[in-house]
Amino acid sequence: MNTTPIGVLLVNLGTPESFQVKDIRQYLKLFLSDPRVVELPKWLWQPILRGLILPFRAPKLVHKYRSIWLKDGSPLFVYTQAQAKALQQELATENVVVDMAMRYGNPDLGSAIERLKKQACERILIVPMYPQYAASTTATLFDRVAELSKTWREQPDYRFIKRFCAHPDYIQSLSTKIARYWDKNGTPQRLLLSFHGLPQRAVDLGDPYQQDCQQTAALLRDALSVYNVPIDISFQSQFGKAKWIEPATQAVLEAYPSQGIKQVDVICPGFVADCLETLEEIQLGCADAFKQKGGEQFRYIPCLNDDPEWIKALANIVRERLGSWS
Repeated sequence: MNTTPIGVLLVNLGTPESFQVKDIRQYLKLFLSDPRVVELPKWLWQPILRGLILPFRAPKLVHKYRSIWLKDGSPLFVYTQAQAKALQQELATENVVVDMAMRYGNPDLGSAIERLKKQACERILIVPMYPQYAASTTATLFDRVAELSKTWREQPDYRFIKRFCAHPDYIQSLSTKIARYWDKNGTPQRLLLSFHGLPQRAVDLGDPYQQDCQQTAALLRDALSVYNVPIDISFQSQFGKAKWIEPATQAVLEAYPSQGIKQVDVICPGFVADCLETLEEIQLGCADAFKQKGGEQFRYIPCLNDDPEWIKALANIVRERLGSWS
């Protein structure tokens, strides 16, 4: 029997180290240089990225990041770190070492794996913090782990979690959070589930992301059916001129008031930790767009973050994947 500790590594997308232009530019350079994220030939995309995107987009993001920045750093970093600490406590009686990393930027993925190796973790479970699978999020993380491992004489034994979009504990964590919010504050006319967007071309080529999102939405509708609140689905964070999967979140919200829907709640089930896309784009930007079109009540329901119910659910998801290891 292998008695060495098991490493559990929570990995999220990434975040600038500060809201300064130089740090935002560095983060965007890493993120948008990934061929899984922008599927254009390098010779075509890199001049556009370096000549147009980085010089002009990074300064425009300063005030957005500043508006949501927390005392201890970006929300994505703070909440992912809190999730890792809480999960370690939840698994305290088990032979597990929990750490966290980002796919782009810091805490660096390679350094996190090295830390686990130094703690004698010969087996490492990689946990992408994306409930729904997409090549541009989950797959690129797998790619990076393989790339890092190429330089090591002795590689760890890896396991990965591909998705948990339909896991009963994940669905229950979400539905419980929404139900408690409604029990305390009353129900809206409509609940909008806003997922991160994806270029339509990626779905046409076989990416299952949109199907995963629809599965999550269907299960949430069932779980919340007792409240009799209609639930819609939309996709946010569109970038560039290419066609993205629809409907777009802001367009849906802007159309609601003309349909008589003036009280709406929004939650982002594709994110398990609040970040720029949820706090600035949805809670601030989309709320303003909705009200400008005649909306009266816009309520953003936060992500799961380090909710105790979610940490217990995450622990169960991890235990299931550890299987014979534990």
